Amino acid sequence: MVGKSRIVSLTLWLAGLLCPQPLVSQHSSFAVATIRPSAAAVPFEHDGKTEFLADTLRMQDVTLSTCIKLAYHAQDRQIAGPDWIRNDRFDITAKSDGPAEEKEMKQMLQTLLSDRFHLSLHREQKEMKALVLTVAAGGPKLNPAKALEGKPLRQNSATGTIAKSMPIGEFADFISDPLGMPVVDRTGLTGKYDFAIDFTPYLPDPSKNTDARPDTTAILKAALHDELGLNMEGGRTQVEVFTIDHVEKPSEN
Repeated sequence: MVGKSRIVSLTLWLAGLLCPQPLVSQHSSFAVATIRPSAAAVPFEHDGKTEFLADTLRMQDVTLSTCIKLAYHAQDRQIAGPDWIRNDRFDITAKSDGPAEEKEMKQMLQTLLSDRFHLSLHREQKEMKALVLTVAAGGPKLNPAKALEGKPLRQNSATGTIAKSMPIGEFADFISDPLGMPVVDRTGLTGKYDFAIDFTPYLPDPSKNTDARPDTTAILKAALHDELGLNMEGGRTQVEVFTIDHVEKPSEN
């Protein structure tokens, strides 16, 4: 017969698995950091500009949502919080005591968000409408990155985007914003790739003088299939959500 103490312990253990758990940063921190209102926008970039240097994380014209996405590998639609986290924009410069890898800096950013924005949040699974990326029947049309050890780079233009050393999971995070819903990577592709997409052939014909707003989802769906050999289909699926329990606007430096 199972003892009462064992039943209680098992019950508490299961409750811990089922209940949302707060995320508490236990990582090292930057030696010094400045956070100021954004001085200028970054053309064509909704998420501003982020640079990882030897001992410095530099972020220009970013929102708190952008910072959470970077620190916790999340997409905008996976973050539940007040409107200002997507509207207020900041310039952030944070320096470590010495050289640090990108992964370490992302962990330090978690500490910075906790210290300066008093951010606390928790993860939970929710079923919601999402877009799922898979490999098309003909196989992927992707070139392995020339610099396999290079950092992922992506740059937008008025008509397209260029990516270098880009994992497909990170690209899914990028396209989630303009699509307005989570994008789940189920391609099974684990490498890094170099590619460029010109959306011009998929845009409505300007000579037809239509006032209809372009269908972003249809344009991306066609471009991903034709240019990268990837399918993108909608449906309901389990998605990890980051719910903000507490957050404050940062004080002036």
